[in-house]
Amino acid sequence: MKFGVLKDIKNGEYRVVATPAEVSILTEDGHDVYVASKAGYAAGFDDEEYEKAGATITMGNEEIWQTCDFVAKVKEIEASEYELMREGQLIYCCIHPAAHKEEVDALLEKKVIAITAEDSHRYGSPNCEAAGKAGAFMGLWSMMSTNGGSGKFVSGLGAAPGIKALVCGCGTVGKGAIEVLQTMGAWVTVADVNIGALREISAKYDGKVNTVISNKYNIAKELPTTDLVINCVRWPKNAADFMIDRKMVASMRRGSVIVDVSNDYGCIETFHETTHDDPIYIEEGVVHYCVSNIPGAIAGSASVAYAASVLPHFQSIMNEGLEKACVKNGYLRRSLTAYKGYLTHEETSGIQDRPWVQPEVILGIADKKLDPAPKTTITRSDNFYSEF
Repeated sequence: MKFGVLKDIKNGEYRVVATPAEVSILTEDGHDVYVASKAGYAAGFDDEEYEKAGATITMGNEEIWQTCDFVAKVKEIEASEYELMREGQLIYCCIHPAAHKEEVDALLEKKVIAITAEDSHRYGSPNCEAAGKAGAFMGLWSMMSTNGGSGKFVSGLGAAPGIKALVCGCGTVGKGAIEVLQTMGAWVTVADVNIGALREISAKYDGKVNTVISNKYNIAKELPTTDLVINCVRWPKNAADFMIDRKMVASMRRGSVIVDVSNDYGCIETFHETTHDDPIYIEEGVVHYCVSNIPGAIAGSASVAYAASVLPHFQSIMNEGLEKACVKNGYLRRSLTAYKGYLTHEETSGIQDRPWVQPEVILGIADKKLDPAPKTTITRSDNFYSEF
């Protein structure tokens, strides 16, 4: 198979989906690997390293779109790339389909086979860990007086106390944020709806991290004395209310900071997406850091960890075929988003009111012994295509 490593073109994105290590393994498997020039440069990998690993370097992304059967990148497909997609082409990247209707339109119109990377990780995405850890650092940076923050230092100075931080959500993202903040001396509270997850966090840090059930009442009670909020909650796209509304934000002390790692509209009322070029803004006296691709700032480490985690998916698809790969791995199967003109992603169907078909049905593997995987979200849809 001809496999292409695209150069990510999202503003402020420096990660690469495959390093020379993964390229060497795929070429050893007998595949032709193409890498766009400078695709890994910002993450610390030169074109010469990819060539030594067996890759063919192309002048840019367009040649890869034209040449390769299977293409991959880190972030979502940009509008400028829609016309480059080809019917039947395999695409693996972080599509975020439920929130990007136009992108889904293009995937279906072009009749590609698209896999949503963020739904394919059995043990949590390294990008989520990177987002949590880097997000904590960005929050501390945002708190500096030079950025409009309160000027408090994370662990305190002499008679000055350390900061109080609230981490909303203790999945992979939240755990990363908690690790950084607690290690650096912050007084951390974590809010989640899962008592078991809260118990694990408390045990891991010998009770030095406070835990509360995540609901609007408890969060509102915490905010007036909180210096830094890290939002790591994957908020339902069709939620009827905010987790943190404007009045709650206004209750925070001037110079406090909110880092919205999740970037879901509808979760924090004062949220709007920012970029690495212009990362912060102030509303209700509170500094907001809302960059949508935080891990891009630590592209070297994030690329190494992420590429290693997705390599087994690439190998399984390329060596055994998509159907067999989806039988063996339920997480890969559930992440199939579009298949030759048909939507195969339940959350997107439910949020966008589109018909869909289950991946196992359209792939013809429903009668096989399928590796199980949990649903990606609570969103459900029975809006099925009539022909299936």
